[in-house]
Amino acid sequence: MQTSLIELLKHALLDLKASWVMWILLALSVVDLIIIIERAAFLRSIRDDVPKLAAELDALLRGGRVRDALDRMKASSSAEAAVVVAGLRHADLGPASAEKAMAGAQALQRVRLERGLAVLGTVGNNAPFLGLLGTVIGVIEAFEILGRPTDAATAAVQAASALAPQAIMSSIAEALVATAVGLFVAIPAVAAFNWYQRRIQAVGANTEALSNVLLAHLAAEVPLERAAASPPEGKEAPDGG
Repeated sequence: MQTSLIELLKHALLDLKASWVMWILLALSVVDLIIIIERAAFLRSIRDDVPKLAAELDALLRGGRVRDALDRMKASSSAEAAVVVAGLRHADLGPASAEKAMAGAQALQRVRLERGLAVLGTVGNNAPFLGLLGTVIGVIEAFEILGRPTDAATAAVQAASALAPQAIMSSIAEALVATAVGLFVAIPAVAAFNWYQRRIQAVGANTEALSNVLLAHLAAEVPLERAAASPPEGKEAPDGG
């Protein structure tokens, strides 16, 4: 029973050949390329000068210009500014509410930043194994050729011309191509995954720094008091003089 099962699996693998593995790896390489280009374009589109943004936010909040600070953060396309926008919208409810709002906004921004990275990580981890599977199938095929029974005349001709070893080595060489392709697909995926993860960590650190600027003012209750005293949009505050 065990022998028949092994023979069945062997013939199934030999019938499939290793070409289907190569097609899968080719498709994965195309998917990788699309994700890498899309993520690079997305991260480029949300870049901003965060230290300058933090300095402007601090200056506006020190002047009690909460609405102007909100408009400035909205004008930025960065993920860091989007988090602070959520905090500014809840500034009138106190530091705790603003901090919770920013935590929720940061979680949403992280989902945007990590979109597609799971695919890169999965391909990077598993493409070498797919290539190894193709190599194993090729090696099985090579040994199947080696163990194939031949008649005396054919065996004499092969022994004289050394065609059998050449055929086996050629089959093994072709099988090793699958492993090479698997590594070729995996290496860029892993490199891009690691780079994007570091970029996301940098965005997280910048977000924390920018959020703390707002929380520092809210904890001092200076922006909140001035925001309560500031006039609605489109109106000027009455001149005390």
